[in-house]
Amino acid sequence: MNRRDVLVAFAALGVTPAFAGVTREVIRIVVPFGAGGIADLTARAVAEALTARTGDTVIIDNRPGAGGVAAGEAVLRAAPDGRTLLLVNNGTAVSAGLFNHLPFDALRDFAPVSLIGTFDLAILVDAASPLKSLRDLVAAAKAKPGKLNIATVAVGSTQNLAAELFKSKEGIAAQVVPFNSTPAVVTALRGGQVDAAIEILGPVKSQVDAGAIRVLSTLAKYDISSWNGLAVPAKTPPAVVAKLNADVQAVLAMPEIKRKLAALDVEARSSTPAQLGALLASETRRWSEVIARAGIPKQ
Repeated sequence: MNRRDVLVAFAALGVTPAFAGVTREVIRIVVPFGAGGIADLTARAVAEALTARTGDTVIIDNRPGAGGVAAGEAVLRAAPDGRTLLLVNNGTAVSAGLFNHLPFDALRDFAPVSLIGTFDLAILVDAASPLKSLRDLVAAAKAKPGKLNIATVAVGSTQNLAAELFKSKEGIAAQVVPFNSTPAVVTALRGGQVDAAIEILGPVKSQVDAGAIRVLSTLAKYDISSWNGLAVPAKTPPAVVAKLNADVQAVLAMPEIKRKLAALDVEARSSTPAQLGALLASETRRWSEVIARAGIPKQ
């Protein structure tokens, strides 16, 4: 018998059960990307698990927009009661160094709750490429400085800045060529327009599995990965943040959620609020330095 049947049965007897007056909260996770991407799918998996665990209704509110402005403003204006959460990510850290003026300071205006997942960026080549290893790629770039082309999505994206950081760490001169979408990057790679590409592994995994493109290395080798976490307005009471953190940690420990996220090439990973705060601060510093070194103009 489900909850509704129980209520109907009690009503027929003229009795009101103790749980009948319990009100479920509606909790929003505001995602700064459109539906269907890795961040969105990760947030939806976590939201579904939180709904089952807490009895509250956890929904996803997609607010795509440059710099995460629309999403950030929506959470900034929300009551600090734990009912509105922001999906923060390495893009949040990038935006701090990429934009001259944002309506919020992520480190000041939001209180971290927990990390929820990490996922790899990969260095890719076409299946027919003569570059068989990362060592081959670096050697080719050093043999002909400035001639090697590396495709990424848009200037200022995590992938684009990861390419700049890769160049810096390996001490190579290569051209980073931006495209407007992941499919365009893959098309250019397979068509021989570029020598290599850097992209989040999840969205291209089907192409890798099909043998159309090859992974030379993940950027974990360079301590570069993508991540998602959750935050709330800065004035949210610590007890509320602690409760949210406990719930998130509990659902991310569930084998079912680990499997669901692993299918997206995401490693379910929680943290303390302090750990997420330290990660956001360190990533903000690092990507701001990469942006300055690459000479990318602020927007």
